[in-house]
Amino acid sequence: MKEKLIGRFGEGAAADYLRKKRYRIIGMNYSCRFGEIDLIAETKDCVVFVEVKSRRDAHFAQAREFVTAAKQRRLTATAGLWLAQNPTDKQPRFDVVEVYCENGIVHSIQHIENAF
Repeated sequence: MKEKLIGRFGEGAAADYLRKKRYRIIGMNYSCRFGEIDLIAETKDCVVFVEVKSRRDAHFAQAREFVTAAKQRRLTATAGLWLAQNPTDKQPRFDVVEVYCENGIVHSIQHIENAF
């Protein structure tokens, strides 16, 4: 699978995974001038901004290691704009979901809550 296809496949797998954990997906691929948020979900108490990292394996590095400080700043700014457009009383939270997959098969999913 090409990198972009792996990314989209991983986002779908992450959304399915979160739904099974009783998250409600309220947005996918929200983008603005600051950047893009892969998934936006709700729990009872939080609005969760999710960065999905999809990889074939973790031989080089774990997927979460690719969420750099600069990427975190872009995600925070993007989430701030989304919150300005969609006011809520819920607490914002930033999670990372790692999806390891190959040839359309998910091998593992790791969910890191409050990642940053």
